[in-house]
Formats: sequence, C-alpha cells, structure tokens
Amino acid sequence: MNDAPRDPSGIAAPVARLPEVPVASRRLRLVGATVIDGALNDPISDAEIEIADGCIAYTGPRRRRDLAEAAVVDLRGGWVLPGFVDAHVHLVMSPESEERQRLWFPEQAVVAALGNLRATVEAGVTTARDLSGLTPGYRASIAAGDVVGPRLHLAIAMLSPTGGHADPVRANGSLPLWAERATTPGWAVVDTAEEVMRAVRVLVRTGADVIKVCTSGGVTSPHDEPEDAGIPREHVELIARELAGRRGLPIAAHAQNNASVRAAVLGGVASVEHGYDMSDSTIELLVEHGTTLVPTLSTLLRPSAPGGERFDESRRVRQDRALSAIRRAVAAGVPLALGTDAGIHPHGRNLTELGHLVRAGLSPLEAVHAGTLAGARLLRLDDRLGSIRVGALADLVVVNADPLARIDELADPATVRAVLQGGRFVKDLDGIGPR
Repeated sequence: MNDAPRDPSGIAAPVARLPEVPVASRRLRLVGATVIDGALNDPISDAEIEIADGCIAYTGPRRRRDLAEAAVVDLRGGWVLPGFVDAHVHLVMSPESEERQRLWFPEQAVVAALGNLRATVEAGVTTARDLSGLTPGYRASIAAGDVVGPRLHLAIAMLSPTGGHADPVRANGSLPLWAERATTPGWAVVDTAEEVMRAVRVLVRTGADVIKVCTSGGVTSPHDEPEDAGIPREHVELIARELAGRRGLPIAAHAQNNASVRAAVLGGVASVEHGYDMSDSTIELLVEHGTTLVPTLSTLLRPSAPGGERFDESRRVRQDRALSAIRRAVAAGVPLALGTDAGIHPHGRNLTELGHLVRAGLSPLEAVHAGTLAGARLLRLDDRLGSIRVGALADLVVVNADPLARIDELADPATVRAVLQGGRFVKDLDGIGPR
C-alpha cells in the first residue's frame, strides 16, 4: 500500500521541508527494550535499534554480537516509540494571566516560549506543528542548536474574515496582549479574494509550512461563536490553487460546526482541526477525500477552560456532541492525527491526548500510530519521521510504562525517561546516554 500523501487530483504530493535539528555523529545501540514502531506492527520485545549519523541503521530483534565502535545503551524494562508529532500547538501562548503578562518585559515572553518548547520535547513530542503565533526565528534557533525544542512546522498566522476567529480587535479597537506584542502577527483578517491571496503570499514569503484558515468561529473569539461561518469554501479553493504551485503547501482548517467542516473539505484542506459538530454525511466526506481529522480532545475535555461563563454554561452539551462526532468519525475510518491545542491545553502534557483517543474508539496501538506516523504523514514528513525503521531519523522516546496497557501514564512527562532527536539525547532522566 502506498501511503504517500495525495492532493485532490490523485498525484502524490511533494515531500515537505524537513525541520532540522542537530544530530549525533556517534554510533549507538539501544538494546533490551520493547519497540513499538508507530506503523501498527506488533511490538518487538528484547529489541535492538542501531543509530548511525543520526539515522536508524537497524531495528529488530536484539543481535548477539558486539560493534566495537558503538556505544551500548541498556534499556531493559523500557519501551521505545517514535518521537511523537503534535499537529496542533500554540507555543507562544503561556498559562499566566494577561494581567500578569502585562508586567513582563518583551524578553520575558521569549523566555516563556523557550520554556514551552523545552517542555514539549520533554513530554515526548519531537515534532510539532504550530498553528499560529510562533515565528520562523524559533525554528532557525532550534536548527542551529541554540535552543532545545521540537522540529517545527509553522503556520505563523491564521486567516479569518473581519470579526472572525482570527480577528483579535475588540469592539473599542483595543488588542489583547498577545496581539499587541506579536513580532510576526499571528492573525490575518481577509474579506476579499485579493486580501486572501496577498495574505497567503506574505505567509509563504515569511516561511510558512502550512496555511491555517478559520472556516468557523471559535469558543474564545471576541465577536463570534463556534456555530458561525468563517472563511468561505471559495476562498479555501483559491488558497489551494495558489499553493499548488508553491511546493503544494497544505491547508489546515479550524472548523467546529458541520457547515464549516464541509466548506474546508470541499475546498481542499489537508486537515480539519476540532471537527466537533459533524453529521454522518460530512464524516463520509472526510473519508472520501482522505482528509485528516485533528480532534484536539485534550482541549475539549480539559477540566477548566478560559472564556468565561459563555463557555462554561454550554460546556457539557458541547463536549457530548463533540465526542459523539469524533467517535462516529473513528468508526467510519476517518484518518486521525494527534493534536492538543497546547497553549489552551497545558504545555508539556501533550501525551494526555493518547488516552482521549483511546476513549474515542482507537486501540492503544492505533493511538500511538495517530501520534507518530499519522502525524508525520499529515506534515508530509513520513519519509524520515514518525516510525522506527531503517533510514528514518532517530527521533525516539523511551518510556517506563507499557503504552498498550497503561497509555494514560504517558500523560505524565516523568514517564518519558529519555528523548532523542537525530540520535542525540535531549532528555535523559536516568543518565543512560553516552557522555
């Protein structure tokens, strides 16, 4: 079966730009752990992974031989998985109140974002798709080795009409703090075809890997509701045509109501974010088009929520309807990828989503697949990331709980004992890596 991503014409999509991180040159052998490869194959106990020049040179049953030039890392009693992909994060969003953040100097906001990057990696997420807010400077700093963080795919900004989910301007013309301080605006307000085209071209020029559109309103928008319309189908189609000549960059759609999901899918998006209110016919539309659903259940089901009473009063009804839609999507075979909306959901707790995906109908093995190879495929990086196989980059996570029996324990970053990117240890709680 050919799993290469495809555009609506049926032609295999081009491979995306690989987000770089420094790699290790030393040869390693990780031995003794149980390996779950992310590709839905059966786990391999007492396994071995050989790493050379940052890539996987061997994976399979442990070999009873020595490689004089290889450092051996004993992982008996542990489990090794591919580095996870969180396909929906907002890494510049910090949990402190706006009132407190207004006392910060600008550099304190940068330091907070750097902490979010590190917390994300230490949670086991080695690749993340930031869907508005983070600038390419962070991506460049990670690539240079100046900052520890996940490999980054960036939307930079999200698009909506005036008064839509991406419009932060309040009725009196003021802006929330995040919008005031954004060095590269995390939003673009577009009402005409010409404005749409210009906004997309500016984002591509700035370095976007994905274009994010809001085809519906949202929970925390100042002027709309999740039931409201956003970017129309014809503007999504316009963006898709423009991007076809620009490395085929994908489109991600914030879409919470049924009509907005249909507009997004028919317009040609690669993924629907949230999808909390979908009819069975709309779910079948996702299956037909091969559109990936990123349900962000961690944010939907979080125990506390911003947004005030308006959200609290309707939370239970909205949760029940959303869970019904996601479970029906799972049953229908809609492709799913893990995304948390971290920034709304706490940073560093990304793998909470795995347990939610199981409760939505996936098996634990399928949830791991959604968080690894399926996410890499959505980002068009599955030729190098998302699975443990020869030739892939050695982005790996070592945990001390069986993911197939105790998947909820992976939500605790302390369960993630080690994280490797390109064969280099970026987290090592037990001191197992070579010095």
